[in-house]
Amino acid sequence: MADRSRRPSAHWSRIIPVLLGLVLVLTSPPATHSKQLRLVTMVYRHGDRSPVKGFPTDIHKESDWPQGFGQLTQVGMQQHWEFGQELRSRYKGFLSQSYNRHEVFVRSTDVDRTLMSAQANLAGLYPPEGAQIFNPNIPWQPIPVHTVPVSKDQLLKFPLSPCPMYLELQEETRHSDEYIETNRDNLEFLQMMASHAGLPDFSLETVWGLYDVLYCEQKHNFSLPSWASPEVLTRLRGLKDFSFRFLFGISQRVKKARLQGGVLVDQILKNMTLASQNATNGLKLIAYSSHDTTLGALQMALDVYNGKQTPYASCHIFELHEEDSGIFTVEMYFRNESGKKPYPLTLPGCNHSCPLNDFRHLLQPIIPQDWEKECQLPSKIGDTEVIVGLIICGIILLILVILLASILFRQKTRPSGYQYVSNVGEDQT
Repeated sequence: MADRSRRPSAHWSRIIPVLLGLVLVLTSPPATHSKQLRLVTMVYRHGDRSPVKGFPTDIHKESDWPQGFGQLTQVGMQQHWEFGQELRSRYKGFLSQSYNRHEVFVRSTDVDRTLMSAQANLAGLYPPEGAQIFNPNIPWQPIPVHTVPVSKDQLLKFPLSPCPMYLELQEETRHSDEYIETNRDNLEFLQMMASHAGLPDFSLETVWGLYDVLYCEQKHNFSLPSWASPEVLTRLRGLKDFSFRFLFGISQRVKKARLQGGVLVDQILKNMTLASQNATNGLKLIAYSSHDTTLGALQMALDVYNGKQTPYASCHIFELHEEDSGIFTVEMYFRNESGKKPYPLTLPGCNHSCPLNDFRHLLQPIIPQDWEKECQLPSKIGDTEVIVGLIICGIILLILVILLASILFRQKTRPSGYQYVSNVGEDQT
């Protein structure tokens, strides 16, 4: 008789494979969630520069700066070259190693420091290789940077103008509690700074100019006036940050965004929509070289502004990804410090990896439908129409009165007994 104790039962022969399969499932690595990068949009600030302007009592003049006021320094050139190198590493495998004109589009404001920053950035991103080397002694190649005149730039040079409604919103902001309190608490300090600097017109809205000069001079080892103590510089820096928030926030943020940063957001959304439809003809990177006010307007419109002026060579990054499910998502990052990886930003109301449709829907309140029309003041337009209408009605009424008076005058001046006389003579009768 066979020994049954040495042979597994039919029951166990069925269970063992199931258990082994379960063990394999539990011990295998989780399935990876794949996605593909489709488009990168960057909005960055220029690099280190000289002061935009001076102040009357400053012993340092424009001639003390190698290229004068408002120009990119060699430090700024280095900052953007290094940033370009960082981008080359970050997007390796997405962008071609060699410059491909179909993949990249760069636009800058028509300002020396932003144009030069874009060129320095591209020099780091695309050092020439192989056939692109036109001179072995020059590790650089020319790459186009597009621009339009400042007077016609309605995309990157903020605040956008002319826009009467935006000016009206600024005036409303001046009557906000935060503005009134900040002005009151710092009035004596502002008056003291105006006296030291020799500035007759000095306020919360112009304080950035004085701080900017002192900041630039300190960074470049220029001597500072005796009154510019560390405590004074700290206080000026706080007021300077307030002046940037005043431009696009503090009050009426959404309304201001529709007239300012929302214009740039709208263009970025359009570009991403085209990319999701494979309608960009191979375009992979769009870069906008701009200013602190550009980034401020953009980030306040997105409601992700950290309350501080964006530093040199900072950059707001939008990445459009296609998930394995076919859904497109948007991820945002902010490079706030040279040499450090950009950190993630999340649009309020969504996850960091936000579906494109949700991203677009959440931003609709700050997208202008007709910028020129929304910039007008409705009340003033109405008053003008009423005035014009009254003038026309008055003219018509005056003409009617004159005609009526003329008719009445003619009737009164006819001689009494006047009768019609036939031209048939008596002789013909």
